[in-house]
Amino acid sequence: MKIGIIGGSGLYSIEAFNYTGEEKIDTDYGEPSAAFKIYEYYGNRYYFLARHGAGHEFPPHLVNYRANISAFKKAGVDAILSFAAVGGINADLSPGDIVISDNAIDFTNGRNHTFATKGNIHHIDITEPFCPELRKAVKKSCDSSGLNFSDKGVYICTNGPRMETAAEIKAFRGMGADIVGMTLFPECSLAREAEICYVNISVVANDAAGISRNKLTADEVVETVKKSEDKLKRIILNVDIDAVENRECDCRNALENTRISKGK
Repeated sequence: MKIGIIGGSGLYSIEAFNYTGEEKIDTDYGEPSAAFKIYEYYGNRYYFLARHGAGHEFPPHLVNYRANISAFKKAGVDAILSFAAVGGINADLSPGDIVISDNAIDFTNGRNHTFATKGNIHHIDITEPFCPELRKAVKKSCDSSGLNFSDKGVYICTNGPRMETAAEIKAFRGMGADIVGMTLFPECSLAREAEICYVNISVVANDAAGISRNKLTADEVVETVKKSEDKLKRIILNVDIDAVENRECDCRNALENTRISKGK
């Protein structure tokens, strides 16, 4: 089976597996953020992509999300585990906590957010933006790894690259957001359009603006993720591949009955 892994700030590899090399895949939407690092483990192949590039050169609003998801599709990947560093809004969350998001709010703008083109319009259902079967597999992996985690959490995605204001975080809390990040959209919705199962695993890197009494820095984000790196790799290592391979979700038929264009 082929499984996609997207690494965010601070997670750039998964050395626990057998590294076999790199694979560069060009797409109709340009070049992905980086070449895939290919790993093998018990006969399964893992395609690892550094979301921000091999040298972390792409800020959140300039990541070529369409090329990234398209490259996974061309590689034959139909399940993606996506990792991200986020700020904690919910008072019950602390730096280092793991959140398996169960819903999301898109607060971005100006990004190329769809594969839809003139004459090829699909209105996809994204009531649940994350694959329920992959979420179960990740929760089971966290349990078997002995990790503390939350399987509830609304991720609100902002444009970045700046951090949020205290007033924005206060408003987001009122909207029901638990964590805030900058990369979930359009990544998750493009995966749904591509009929690829997708799950988000977030690491709370710091308290969000107005909650933290300290100045927010990028250094603390990377440092916290680095400290959590072993946890994240254990999640990947212990995911039940049989459960992933035999999932019975609707993600792989996401475009069914969604086309509204009248053309052929």
